[in-house]
Amino acid sequence: MKKNVATQIVELLEKAGVRHVYAVAGDSLNYFNIAVKNSEKIDWVHVRHEEVGAFAASAESQFSGIGCCAGSSGPGHVHLVNGVYDAHKSRTPMIVIASTCATTEFGTEYYQETNTITLFDDCSCFNQMITRAEQVPRIVQMALQRAIDNKDVAVIGLPGDVAEMEAVENNFTQEFFYNRPIVIPQPSELEKAAKMINEAKTVTLYCGIGASEAADQVIELSQKLNAPVGYSYRGKMYIQGNNPNEVGMTGFLGLPAAYHAMHECELLIMIGTDFPYKAFIPNDRKIIQIELEGGKVLGRGKVDLGLMGNSKETIENLLPLIEAKTDKTFLDKQLALYDVVKQRKMVYVEDNGTEDRIRPEYVAYQIDLLSKDDAIYTVDTGLNCVWASRYITGNGKRRMLACFRHGSMANAMPHAMGIQLAHPDKQVIAFCGDGGLSMLLGDLSTIKQYKLPVKLIIFNNRAIGQVKMEMEIAGITDNETDMDNPDYAMVAQGMGIKAENVHKPEDVIDALKRAFEYDGPYILSVFTDPDHFAVPPKASDAQIEGFTKLLGAK
Repeated sequence: MKKNVATQIVELLEKAGVRHVYAVAGDSLNYFNIAVKNSEKIDWVHVRHEEVGAFAASAESQFSGIGCCAGSSGPGHVHLVNGVYDAHKSRTPMIVIASTCATTEFGTEYYQETNTITLFDDCSCFNQMITRAEQVPRIVQMALQRAIDNKDVAVIGLPGDVAEMEAVENNFTQEFFYNRPIVIPQPSELEKAAKMINEAKTVTLYCGIGASEAADQVIELSQKLNAPVGYSYRGKMYIQGNNPNEVGMTGFLGLPAAYHAMHECELLIMIGTDFPYKAFIPNDRKIIQIELEGGKVLGRGKVDLGLMGNSKETIENLLPLIEAKTDKTFLDKQLALYDVVKQRKMVYVEDNGTEDRIRPEYVAYQIDLLSKDDAIYTVDTGLNCVWASRYITGNGKRRMLACFRHGSMANAMPHAMGIQLAHPDKQVIAFCGDGGLSMLLGDLSTIKQYKLPVKLIIFNNRAIGQVKMEMEIAGITDNETDMDNPDYAMVAQGMGIKAENVHKPEDVIDALKRAFEYDGPYILSVFTDPDHFAVPPKASDAQIEGFTKLLGAK
């Protein structure tokens, strides 16, 4: 039997390292589906909703190098868009197979006809339609290589009739190159940076995901400069561990220590971060920014010197040019403040709440204590991000994934699925909001079907909590944020997943132990305080007024 186009595509996906295709079966995908079935290296993961598949593929890519999802004609690939945006904004390689109607029906307003080029144009670095078998080797190779090189999404439009055509071979390369070039600033630029650093009496380092491979170099630099080290949410799990000078996160989810360290220093060095919140970046301090992508320098604040380069190698080349600072007054002051902040955090743990009003901080703190040293956490957007970012400890081995840049609800469960499939030996724990989980509840069936041992901890506050808080603080009457939830434990048990509700704070520890020790998927629905809110590290006068009114109303 001759090879068809679908089989040819799958063979190229295999060569690029794709291991799973997340999709819902559909007629325009039939030949691609069978080609995956016949593959010895790629498995089809039958999700219940394509959005889940795209989120899962995004997570697998971020933890294993490349991901793949597919959607059938019209609604099938339209459902992918939200998760595709997550991958695009996370800058991670992902291939999307957007199947569509037969080429003979293009432009006729055929049933389920959509324009995949228009649909995916804003969330991809490569987006092309295959209409002839002769195109396949070049288009697929280009798509995969662009995704790998740009760390981005590549979309391949695949009409159903093209997928079954006889494959055509050509002499174009079918190899894939995972090049990792090292970029180092010019010596003259490094000398400018060293001069600024040597002249500054006090320095603070602020690190993001771009510094993930430079944790040791960050520590060496901070100790040579007696500089406190803050970090972004994405950088936390890489920078916090074993770092004696760390002072925590800033931003809306963070704590005051890093904010003060950044605003009280003479010189701020931003390392591998495109931090999006200008309100938390000082505008009256000198700033050096180390960034691999030159276009992101100057993007958020007043930067005095931009150094384009890899964080690790740039710091290594900068260290010999820097004079050691002996005065520890500034560092000690910031570390002392951080100690106070950490002590204050424990107030919400020691007062762990009451029945059906369990403190979410207490739950997050106990998850931190009871989970493994190399656990992977996924976190829904909203208040769960606050609890996870403040109470989960980065030790250099743990990892955390949220919808950091796209900010979608409902990401934690599908992210956990993709990571667990890619790393079946890891403990994967999802911080799920009740609002987020209810959006994509049907894919609990996928977890059951594939026997994924993920642990879903639902912070069940019976509301879209962060939106409710934001409305109340802004002085807007809370409207339609409360949720009349089902009994999630009963729903999960009905789907064949072991689950339980937790109503009392004294039951939290034993319930978490049961979940973590169980060999299989486990869901805990923890009834947290619906009126509990999170204070940002630096509140505006308007926010303070809103907080005061909110407290008075309670």
